[in-house]
Amino acid sequence: MRLKEKIALITGGANGIGLATAERFAREGAKIILWDVSDQGNDVVNRLIKEGHEAIFKKISVTNMEEVEKAVAEAREHFGRIDILINNAGITRDRTLLKMSKQEWDDVIAVNLTGVFNCTQAVAPIMKAQNYGRIVSASSNVAIRGNYGQTNYVATKSAIIGMTKVWAMELGRFGITANCIAPGFIQTAMTAAMPEEVRNQSIPQIPLGKWGVPDDIANGYLYLASDEASFVSGICLTIDGGAAR
Repeated sequence: MRLKEKIALITGGANGIGLATAERFAREGAKIILWDVSDQGNDVVNRLIKEGHEAIFKKISVTNMEEVEKAVAEAREHFGRIDILINNAGITRDRTLLKMSKQEWDDVIAVNLTGVFNCTQAVAPIMKAQNYGRIVSASSNVAIRGNYGQTNYVATKSAIIGMTKVWAMELGRFGITANCIAPGFIQTAMTAAMPEEVRNQSIPQIPLGKWGVPDDIANGYLYLASDEASFVSGICLTIDGGAAR
């Protein structure tokens, strides 16, 4: 087992990529701390426990630093440590620049960027004290190539790459690695809401000729969270079928 006895905190873990990651990490021996704004997280954790894994769920918004700090303290009290942080929670509020409202901008910044900052700042002191930690955050391949109608989303995902490089520099001396993953088109509920025309038009842009599935990203999270990647820090791993350019 590649994560045996490791304690992994996964945000946005109730569905999609986060769910696939929680299930994969549990199979690899990790004990799971699942956070999400959806009550579906309870079902996920109950299923993991029924399958013989150890897991806890907390309904929480990563945008609220007070909630985050309290939930981190509770998780540490329960498990004694936190080895892995997967900053996976994210939202979209797509609109072109000239039509985007301030609220749509603020909502995406709050979850996708400030939420990642909040969780990492709250967990990093625990990892520092342990002299061990793995921080992996969700960027996107649109951070590299841009995307029509996603000023807010692209801004956050580009910032994730920059923050990751800074954290690798600042935290490396404490035995902590910081990396991110840039997924391309992945079959999730979020992308299912995209217009069919847009989804069909995306296929020719992908050299492998298909969309990915959540397990493709979970596999990337697993590698960067494992000791196999102990000398990997400050990178953005693109998983998009070759589409980034």
